Amino acid sequence: MNKIVERASAPTPKFFRVLRTVGFALAAVGGAILTAPIALPAALVTIGGYMVVGGGVASAVSQLTISDDASDE
Repeated sequence: MNKIVERASAPTPKFFRVLRTVGFALAAVGGAILTAPIALPAALVTIGGYMVVGGGVASAVSQLTISDDASDE
């Protein structure tokens, strides 16, 4: 558990910071589709669910990625 906290607080490389932001945006759009106040086709709701899961996973993995310099310390 302690290692996960250390990795989450370590510096993240630029590519993964961008990927994390894209993941957050993807999850937000998927969440908006899922919580839309109007009836949407089932296929669109399914795609929204996949967007939330994919964005969440991409964001989590990107946050826990550290540069080689930080892991050597």
